[in-house]
Amino acid sequence: MNAPAPARTIRSVCPHDCPSVCALDVDILPDNSIGRVRGAKDDPYTAGVICEKVARYAERIHHPDRLMHPMRRVGPKGAGQWEAISWDEALGEIAARFLSVEAEHGPESVWPYFYAGTMGHVHRDGIERLRAVRGYSHQYDTICIGLSWPGYIAGTGLLGGVNPEQMAESDCVVIWGTNAVHTQVNVMTHAMRGRKQRGAKIVVIDIYRNATMEQADMGLVLRPGTDGALAVAVMHVLLRDGLADREYMAKFTDFGPDFESHLQTRTPEWAAEITGLSVAEIEAFAHLVGKTPKTFFRLGYGFSRQRNGSTAVHAALCIPAMTGAWQHRGGGAFHSNSGTWQLDKSRVEGTHLQKGTPRVLDMSEIGPILTGDAKALQGGKPVHAMIVQNTNPAVVAPNQRLVREGLLREDLFLVVHEQFMTETAELADIVLPATMFLEHNDYYTRGGHTRVLYGPKVVDAPGDTRSNHEVINAIALRLGSDDPSFHVSDRDVVADTFARSNYPALEEVEKTGYIDRERPDDISRFAHGFGWPDRRFRFEPDWQEVADKKGYRWSCHPADMPRFADHWAVNEPTDAEHPFKLATSPARAFLNSSFNQTPGSLKREGEPSVFIHPEDAARFGVVEGDAVLVGNRRGEVELTARIHTGLCTGVLIAEGLHRNKAHRRGQGINTLTNSDPAPPFGGAAFHDAAVWVRKV
Repeated sequence: MNAPAPARTIRSVCPHDCPSVCALDVDILPDNSIGRVRGAKDDPYTAGVICEKVARYAERIHHPDRLMHPMRRVGPKGAGQWEAISWDEALGEIAARFLSVEAEHGPESVWPYFYAGTMGHVHRDGIERLRAVRGYSHQYDTICIGLSWPGYIAGTGLLGGVNPEQMAESDCVVIWGTNAVHTQVNVMTHAMRGRKQRGAKIVVIDIYRNATMEQADMGLVLRPGTDGALAVAVMHVLLRDGLADREYMAKFTDFGPDFESHLQTRTPEWAAEITGLSVAEIEAFAHLVGKTPKTFFRLGYGFSRQRNGSTAVHAALCIPAMTGAWQHRGGGAFHSNSGTWQLDKSRVEGTHLQKGTPRVLDMSEIGPILTGDAKALQGGKPVHAMIVQNTNPAVVAPNQRLVREGLLREDLFLVVHEQFMTETAELADIVLPATMFLEHNDYYTRGGHTRVLYGPKVVDAPGDTRSNHEVINAIALRLGSDDPSFHVSDRDVVADTFARSNYPALEEVEKTGYIDRERPDDISRFAHGFGWPDRRFRFEPDWQEVADKKGYRWSCHPADMPRFADHWAVNEPTDAEHPFKLATSPARAFLNSSFNQTPGSLKREGEPSVFIHPEDAARFGVVEGDAVLVGNRRGEVELTARIHTGLCTGVLIAEGLHRNKAHRRGQGINTLTNSDPAPPFGGAAFHDAAVWVRKV
């Protein structure tokens, strides 16, 4: 008897919406199923470590509830009544309905909608080809990066920074506004190496004592939306106590008397009142970074998700410019390398196909858009048809009540291409089954590191599932758009993109699985000047220059922006009726709404809950495990109370995007978040909601 064939191990890439984009070693079993998934040890950033949810990926790819066949709604919207149909029937109906909407209302009444359910560029961004060739409404991508990226660029002029592996060479690592243990486990890998090898201090700044702060040498718990106040107070101390590098600032920044005068009033005592920190904590942090030249600032996304998030990111970024930390290996700052890839994605996105100049709709305003808000619609016609890929707006978008109301409109034809029957898919007219990352070819960029990675197709797609690329091609062809770009394979698009971008040939990339785009160390730390024309870091940002550089559009009047790095008090205010600030922080075992159907993640996260300080709990007669209602003018959500001493009074933290139906009243946490575009250029302020709480 022949022995069974052994498992084989292939190299792949985690596709999920995370800056790490880990290199993976995946075991393929003899029956073509997935076995163990591990971080690639020979990838210097992944370094053999991945998050627990991806390590359990076999649970997801082989889940019994995975969608396998196209379906058509046969009952009322949202009633869960479906019939199986063929791909031919599905594509025929989609084409007929889209053409009908184009004819009756114009092409801008069709809105393709997507985001980063996969970080693979071909299968994420290929939907833009359909948008371009038909003249459909465009999408303004604000939901994740709309606040943090402008804030960083405002200082450096470029979205790039020091290789994050250099945290291992630091004497101090500041992890600001990101719960890395939950969201970027590899940050901890390199920070901990610095501690083990060099005795580096780890500082964590956040709005509650979370899993990352538990591992810190110094943890600073401040009130939501007050990071800018902490940053300018730190700079006040650096100047006051002779810890600022004036020689570096004179050579590389726009530092001058007006900014120094501005900081004189930003004392630790002033900041303590705003942040909830003590004067001693602020001064201790300032002295640590001021006396430690090799301090690495790892700036996250979390603290940007406030109405003042862009100015907060800019203010925090100013600290290493004042200390001159950029001069030293192991020092400086990093947020994302997404401005450094130099990729020509014209064939991925079909820029050569673009018809006219369609309106651009803000994805974070999907609720107001679909419920007819004239301003959100840019003064144009309502949206009457959508195709949704790679996102689940019925859970992840702000102002969930409006999103659901809009998606339930009978005059909206909704197509959802998905891997599971998500809350958005439940409201669709046509649901199409999608492949997962091991079932198609794509390339991936790492915002959190320096490599572009290739992930090949290694197993056959199950059932009748089709990839995003195949579906967009098929719909375009049914609509009568016969451009050659709709006839090529996903692998061909990867190869063409690499060739256009002057990258190595795909055949060469396949041998290693990556292209390293690390910039020279002196360039990454701006040793020859920053990314603005005068080569100087900006303590006094020119927000119009940021808008011009990136094509951003204003959501406030430019004159409203603070002149200098500062705390900007524009967040949603608390009042007698809404005395708490709520932040919707990420869970460890979910990623947005991905993984909230897999057994291991559900066991880890349990039921939807909210952290409340014991003093606040006592005021409302709440004890551990009580059911509580949290609400505001946008709605209310039922959660289980968890008493937590590691946050400020007046603050509530709800971790994770549980399925809406996991909440007793069927409404998820984003019922409470605001969809108004945050300044200066739009973005969703997920951690900036004023709410009330009461015991059920």
